[in-house]
Amino acid sequence: MPAQMPETTRSFLAALPAAQRHALEHLRQVIIAAAPRAEEYVGYGIPAFRQDGALVSFGAAKSHCAFYVQSPAVMEAHAAELTGLDTSKGTVRFTPDKPLPDALVTRLVEARLAENAARRANKS
Repeated sequence: MPAQMPETTRSFLAALPAAQRHALEHLRQVIIAAAPRAEEYVGYGIPAFRQDGALVSFGAAKSHCAFYVQSPAVMEAHAAELTGLDTSKGTVRFTPDKPLPDALVTRLVEARLAENAARRANKS
């Protein structure tokens, strides 16, 4: 994680070691492809996306990268696909040499989009 709070995704990524930067740049592109209408921003010091509310975000620690799905329900619904990965309630951790499969990231982002859209529809 960068020492200073970044103001942009670009500055966040620029502060990372090359391997983490490349892994997270790729993850970012997969997220953008899965949610092309999502707004990208930096929240709580990490790159994030929102569409009908908070969607997903990503970050880095000393020994891993993280994909924040931000939904225990989505994580539970995709538990079989996440078997063998380092997970917690709303996070999937990975290393640059073992990136997350693009198809899995896409399914998780699409599930979050559906979850957010349903929540918005219920508020109407």
